[in-house]
Amino acid sequence: MKAIAIDDEPIALEIVKSHASRVPYLDLKATFTDAFKALEYLQKEHVDLIFLDIKMPDMSGIDFFNSLNKKPLVIFTTAYTEHAVTSFELDAVDYLLKPFSLSRFIKGCNKAFELFNFRNTSEPIDFLYVKTGYEQVKVYFDDILYLEATGNYVTFVSKDSSLLSRITLAEAIGLLPANKFARVHRSYLVAINKINKVDRQQVTINKTAIPVSEAYSKELSALLSR
Repeated sequence: MKAIAIDDEPIALEIVKSHASRVPYLDLKATFTDAFKALEYLQKEHVDLIFLDIKMPDMSGIDFFNSLNKKPLVIFTTAYTEHAVTSFELDAVDYLLKPFSLSRFIKGCNKAFELFNFRNTSEPIDFLYVKTGYEQVKVYFDDILYLEATGNYVTFVSKDSSLLSRITLAEAIGLLPANKFARVHRSYLVAINKINKVDRQQVTINKTAIPVSEAYSKELSALLSR
């Protein structure tokens, strides 16, 4: 898995470089203290994962990631907690709070590697296994009505069942096909073909009203108009 790291602090980059050398499936190709030089690199080279600082002097990590047309997986690295919600709204794989340990770094890398493998598998998959408690429950994509997030937990709601799993909504999104599901709220992901009714501020699925936030309303309208 090819990666780069961007941080305006050289010491922070050395820590990422040191940790990355301990992860066998991770190939850290380059590090940058200048976000604009990183943009130039990405115009020429393909990467699968970016370790990205949020507070940088010339361009924030949030703005940097939003500027990319083709978005790799991203793990935000920062000394501040206030951008955690925004980072997960951008479907970040993880949010590493500095100073982070090697074990915490590897945990984030493992999440990224799972998503990387899922996206690059050559075999069509129409289901996933949802971990709930000590069990792994097989759930078909076509059976899912919507997902509801509460903190670090997500409820997978089907017509006849609900499964609570210790996973973030961003992680769950990475495991589901993008052409079948749409995010309508920071806490909700819905199955597009299960929507029965669309109002200005909500959608209805199986008689359940689900809020639609302004941040996602245009994207939802575009998907439904296709």
